Amino acid sequence: MVYRFLAVLLACLAFLALPNPTACQEFDTVITAHSRSAFTVADQILDPGERKAFLALHKQRDARERVRLAEAFLAAYPRSAFLAQIYEIAAKGSIDLEDYERALQYATASLALLPENPLLLVPIANVKARQGLTAMAKESARVALESLERFEAPISIPAREWPDLERHLKASSNFALGRAALMEALQIPPGQSRLSPLEQAQEFLVRARALDSADPEIAYLLGLTNLALGQADAAASNFAAATGREDGAIESKARAQLQKIYEMSPPNPRISFEAFVERLKAGSGPSFPPQRPESTAPAKPLSEYAGSEACRLCHVDIYRAWSQTGMARMFRPYRPENVIGDFESQNEFYEGDAVTFQGDKLEVLPGKDRLLFARMVLRRGRHYFEIRQSDGEWHSYSVDYTIGSKWQQAYAARLPNGRIHVFPVQYTALHKKWVNFWKIIDPPGSLRADLRSWDSLDASTSYQLNCAVCHTSQLRNTKGGGFELDGLEFREGGIDCEMCHGPSARHVATIMKGELYVKPPLDPPVEFSKISAKDFNSICAQCHLQSAVRKPGAHGELNYSRENGIFFQRSKSRPYGEFSLKGFYKDGRFRQTTFIVESLIRSACFKKGQVTCGHCHDPHPA
Repeated sequence: MVYRFLAVLLACLAFLALPNPTACQEFDTVITAHSRSAFTVADQILDPGERKAFLALHKQRDARERVRLAEAFLAAYPRSAFLAQIYEIAAKGSIDLEDYERALQYATASLALLPENPLLLVPIANVKARQGLTAMAKESARVALESLERFEAPISIPAREWPDLERHLKASSNFALGRAALMEALQIPPGQSRLSPLEQAQEFLVRARALDSADPEIAYLLGLTNLALGQADAAASNFAAATGREDGAIESKARAQLQKIYEMSPPNPRISFEAFVERLKAGSGPSFPPQRPESTAPAKPLSEYAGSEACRLCHVDIYRAWSQTGMARMFRPYRPENVIGDFESQNEFYEGDAVTFQGDKLEVLPGKDRLLFARMVLRRGRHYFEIRQSDGEWHSYSVDYTIGSKWQQAYAARLPNGRIHVFPVQYTALHKKWVNFWKIIDPPGSLRADLRSWDSLDASTSYQLNCAVCHTSQLRNTKGGGFELDGLEFREGGIDCEMCHGPSARHVATIMKGELYVKPPLDPPVEFSKISAKDFNSICAQCHLQSAVRKPGAHGELNYSRENGIFFQRSKSRPYGEFSLKGFYKDGRFRQTTFIVESLIRSACFKKGQVTCGHCHDPHPA
């Protein structure tokens, strides 16, 4: 068990040793591999006593003392927002002390708050397998493997170290699956077939050994599985691979099994036992699972984009319904009738005012040293923002774009250099007030929440850089790069038909010619009723996965894809524990509405019923 948990415990220590920067990940912004903010949960602890206890716990290296401090923290701060982290530390400390019952209790409490935590799921899957809780072990291991596929590396672990650690975690997850399957096979009464669970165990353990050939425990358990399947030669090879390692207990068990195989082998000619073992070790490289031959045929090239207007001719009713949705009206060139903000009466915004919520009602409390920052005015039928900048003068900007159309609306100006910048003050139609929305949702120190940032007209207020990835269609870097201040352009404002259905110029051309053709349902235009729940939700996740870590395509594609015949990007997520606590309730549920896909795929509706966004939401209702 010691070897099994080593990689995870080292990862835990790396997290505990994390430095103490001042910012954490914001919401409603583009996350890339280069823009992820470093952060620790300690940055968000306001209670001095709680913060001191939390940091003391993180600095402790002795397992027994770590568990004691964790239990003291839980007793002193039972309503803390950091219980998931504290329970995790207590669980790992209990594993280190071989107190597996307490480890299971603490891990269960932690995972109830943060279920997607492979650094805890992996060791606890092995604990469950060790305790004979086979069904629970398999579930934890499967969730761990799924999480390792879904999430980027934790920011607390150096990028150069993550690939090796990830490999160990996947190996350990497969080991837990194999161990559980083997235990289930051995519990089958004599006379009944054990073949299926034994073959499952072998498949998982072969996969584990391919990922971590240096782990003697994997090799030994695979050898036992080989024996149960009557594969004496394979068993001998794996037992030999388990010898000569640091784990003395595994070494002696493996040699005992090898002795039995040696004594049963025919003397042809007879060699010494040690020579027998050495010969096996010389040829005991890891066995890899059989691989299906990969198709060498290139992916079918994607069609070009036709534009939403091309859909209008045949799909009149659907087009009309879509054009009235929030998606279609998400980002529009300025027209006076589209403005929902108050530019005539309640049209001033003061820097220094505070915002509070009394239930669902937003209240603005005048600050002691409040200073008039912006006036939203209507002149000769045109809407303008007048902003007092750092030079003390008022500067007037025309509203060139509206962003949003229902409960909240932001506004943007297009500068002579082509850049589009979003004004720092937005209008909430729910409360009929002008607010600095970023100050409400961002952690302290947020650059975009600082009204003085407007003066510089830099990356913090750039529409193309921060907003366009989810508010416009087919965003790309014309220079072939990534998310940069210049060179970003989009095909259509708002979310067009082809962001969801895919590039459809080929479809339009064949229909106009009266030609019919057969295609898979995921090929554009997508037939949503015929695709998997995973693909359905992945298409919605292009905009509605708040945690997505964006990676540009080979030719500068930023919110769509032209690679491998798939038009949408399957982005990995930033670990949820790295976001500001404002995004979560204390019971672990998502609080920010931008975590839409995250909430869905966490639900039993998706896990058990394969529900999709479309089961409840019609993207173009009649």
